[in-house]
Amino acid sequence: MVPTIHYAKSGDVHIAYGVVGEGPVDLVLIHGWISHLEYQWEDPALARFLNRLASFSRLIVFDKRGTGLSDRVAESALPTLEQRMDDIRAVMDAAGSNRAAMFGLSEGGPLSTLFAATYPARTTALIMYGAYAKGSRADDYPWGLTREQHEAAFEAYEKHWGTPIGLKTLAPSVANDARVRQWWAHHMRVSASPGAGVTLYRMNVEVDIRAILPTIRVPTLILHRSGDRLMPCQGGRYMAEQIPAAKFVELPGDDHVAWIGNIDPLLAEIQEFLTGERPVLEADRVLATVLFIDIVQSTQRATAIGDSRWRDLVENYQQQVDKEVARLGGRVVNTAGDGVFAIFDGPARAIKCARAVRDLVGTLGVAIRCGIHTGECVIEGNDVAGIAVHIGARVAARANPGEILLSSTVKDLIAGSRVECLDRGSHVLKGVAGRWRLFAVKE
Repeated sequence: MVPTIHYAKSGDVHIAYGVVGEGPVDLVLIHGWISHLEYQWEDPALARFLNRLASFSRLIVFDKRGTGLSDRVAESALPTLEQRMDDIRAVMDAAGSNRAAMFGLSEGGPLSTLFAATYPARTTALIMYGAYAKGSRADDYPWGLTREQHEAAFEAYEKHWGTPIGLKTLAPSVANDARVRQWWAHHMRVSASPGAGVTLYRMNVEVDIRAILPTIRVPTLILHRSGDRLMPCQGGRYMAEQIPAAKFVELPGDDHVAWIGNIDPLLAEIQEFLTGERPVLEADRVLATVLFIDIVQSTQRATAIGDSRWRDLVENYQQQVDKEVARLGGRVVNTAGDGVFAIFDGPARAIKCARAVRDLVGTLGVAIRCGIHTGECVIEGNDVAGIAVHIGARVAARANPGEILLSSTVKDLIAGSRVECLDRGSHVLKGVAGRWRLFAVKE
């Protein structure tokens, strides 16, 4: 449901905004740091996140001045929080919204909080995710990043703007996903210039709204993931303690980016908070092919060449795997240690990917083993689970070095293809009922 782009005039600046959905409550989404109203819909995970919000609200989205489709301004004229509040009021007026709930993501949290405190008559509720009250560490705020850490980040972002920089901290669960990396890099380029991006980051570091937290009088929901690597969970808990009657919900996960990871519990909390009704969540069940790739004798190799060289080699290997999985239409679900778990919509593509990866990593002096199985998978956000996943992992564990091992299900599905297989006999797979006949791809 990509919205029509409109423009609200705030002083001399045009603010791009759009409206999606027809729910009973107006909800203003305030993105963190940078955004782009049109390009955000190109990411399936973010599009799903926005559409879910719009399913129970009238969602109002906008680009802050200096970012995205809104007027670009001189770096010396980037907005203060006060000017940003004026922009929100201009957008609400243009969208015909007298009162709305504020939903601030990350750096959008302080802005939404300040708006709720300053304009309670126009704020029905306040929701924050992954937010903070103070932009840097202090003796009485010990969980923030230090000035030294921020300075190192300023330099890195300016030098590597428009690359997948930051994903290992912002979204570790998909940091090695080639599609996400490509989208994130493009998103940075279209959302802001390097100078504007770093200047906005510097401004966010100076934010300190601790003094206004006790003045909030609207219903408040604060959401935070327990393993957030950018904004530690203590920051969210601190705000909940300072805002009268605020509700704090700690969610599992390491991702700071709201739409990455298992988003259904997060959205369910928001929907219940705004509407009083909690949705019944049903996981998607699909037929998919799972591919597990594992480096053979990785511990011995790491000892032989040294930890530092081994880490570089593994990173190079994972990048090669990411490219091949993306090229063949698959998705990397998880990378644990030196293992890779990916899914495909068909077994032939998974086999082709396994062959390509094996040949590529051979040039790195690395031997891998692969296991492939097709079955029903349970899809929950970015996570994939189910017995098919367990079987695929067990098949991989049975593979010899350099071998691509298939379950009998895969062998049957590729009948008539040019893939020749060698019968590896009947096996008991740990934790799986019955005996399974396995087949190795013949070279």
